[in-house]
Amino acid sequence: MNTVETNVASFPVARLRRLRMTETLRGMVRETHLSPDDLIYPLFVVPGSNVKKEVSSMPGVYQMSVDQIVRECADVHALGIPAVIFFGIPEEKDEVGSGAYDTHGVVQEALRAVKKEVPDLFLITDVCLCEYTSHGHCGIVRGNEIVNDESVELLAREALSHAEAGADMVAPSDMFDGRVGAIRRALDEHDFRNIPIMSYAAKYASGFYGPFREAAESTPKFGDRRSHQMDPANSDEAIREVAQDIAEGADIVMVKPALPYLDVLYRVKQQFGMPTAAYNVSGEYAMVKAAARLGWIDEERVMMEMLTGIKRAGADLILTYFAKAAAGLLRRKR
Repeated sequence: MNTVETNVASFPVARLRRLRMTETLRGMVRETHLSPDDLIYPLFVVPGSNVKKEVSSMPGVYQMSVDQIVRECADVHALGIPAVIFFGIPEEKDEVGSGAYDTHGVVQEALRAVKKEVPDLFLITDVCLCEYTSHGHCGIVRGNEIVNDESVELLAREALSHAEAGADMVAPSDMFDGRVGAIRRALDEHDFRNIPIMSYAAKYASGFYGPFREAAESTPKFGDRRSHQMDPANSDEAIREVAQDIAEGADIVMVKPALPYLDVLYRVKQQFGMPTAAYNVSGEYAMVKAAARLGWIDEERVMMEMLTGIKRAGADLILTYFAKAAAGLLRRKR
């Protein structure tokens, strides 16, 4: 009798496994809930009609002409995803990226068409010059330097052209100093005071962007982007970058990429309490797709674990190429 009492007494009173025993119970005590409302779906717009070309390094992701973009946006909206972000690839490129701020550029035309056919979908535009310049850099090049202030002027012009075409939000991704303030002034001066800015506030010079550069046809012809994108070793600097963008008028701040920088994402959310986005970038997507095709991982399970982890770290919004698949899965589980 004494032996039995001793053994029973040695068991813990608190058994954390009790709340993990069934799916129903696990759901009841779940701390982080992923929703289609959290997702933003990136789309690549190209000239022409009836174009839907798969990106070889990003299975399931396509370059699409405006007519196909409209259809895709209707599908996205039907899945309960609230927003898309457009990246444009022009028919012709030049040294100053003039297609970026062309009234009849591919993104501007996509904005008008989608706004007409899918009016309730929230339309965001990436504001950068790299897809539009012949050299593939994010701004104007003088000699060996990617110059800041002249580039910022063109980015403000691009953002304004997007607002005029129907963008609901603009998202500067270049990482040049002062661009948020310049864009805010340009929008305000032209009566677009209610157009918010989602700033790529802490964007790192990452090796995870390779597949995106195929999709956006934006690989630099020379050099790299380390003079304006952040050093992956730095996190205090990210806090300074975010603080500066907030001071200049950013409404939402973003950390990019997501997975290698979850610590930065957590710090940004904790320190500023601002609406915070994270970009689950092309390389992160491509690795999951490749491993799943080889049978090494369960794609759906890893996708959901990854997106939940990004949200748990502090993201209110997640830009992800998995948005449609994740939203579909979440709807089926309701």
